[in-house]
Amino acid sequence: MAAEEDGRTARKRRQILEAALPVFLRNGYVGTSMDEVASLAAVSKQTVYKHFTDKEQLFTNIIMDTTGQVEGLAKMITAALEDSDDLEKDLGELARRFLARIMSPDVLRLRRLVIAEADRFPDLGRTWYAQGFERSLKTMATAFERLTERGLLRADDPALAAEHFVGLLLWIPVNKVMFAGGGDHYTDAELERLAEAGVAAFLRAYASPGTA
Repeated sequence: MAAEEDGRTARKRRQILEAALPVFLRNGYVGTSMDEVASLAAVSKQTVYKHFTDKEQLFTNIIMDTTGQVEGLAKMITAALEDSDDLEKDLGELARRFLARIMSPDVLRLRRLVIAEADRFPDLGRTWYAQGFERSLKTMATAFERLTERGLLRADDPALAAEHFVGLLLWIPVNKVMFAGGGDHYTDAELERLAEAGVAAFLRAYASPGTA
């Protein structure tokens, strides 16, 4: 019986979180009301407060629950580069998948929300970055270090090389959509071109002679 009750509690909590996320993404922190969250979750406001003491706690839980959306990049990086024997091909595939993930509308809206509330919740923003995007960069740095040991790359500073690789991919499209809004400014063909150009520039700087 206790297990059944725990299951219902967990489902109700998840129901509230899933209802609240699009509200925060659409309205921001200040514009979101617990009444609207309760209505969309099809529960009473009392039930919302039973699971989350206030709006701040609800918001914090939502942001931390989304770190997995970016954290999944780490697994993608490992899978693409761990045993690479064709660096240009594998980096190209990673670049395309990385861009597609970061440029997805859900991730872009989440990124805007975290940035918009960074002054209000600085610790939350730092934690979200560390557990998501920064973890991906560290995974990439480890992969570049191993590729350097295998003689495929020349990365004296693998962490900086990871920053350079990601910067070559994201600087143009992410900056544009952060200012212009939306996430549909780039077609698949345009993102493909950016991925190819980024990989080519990276390999000119970091590939060992005869690799690329």
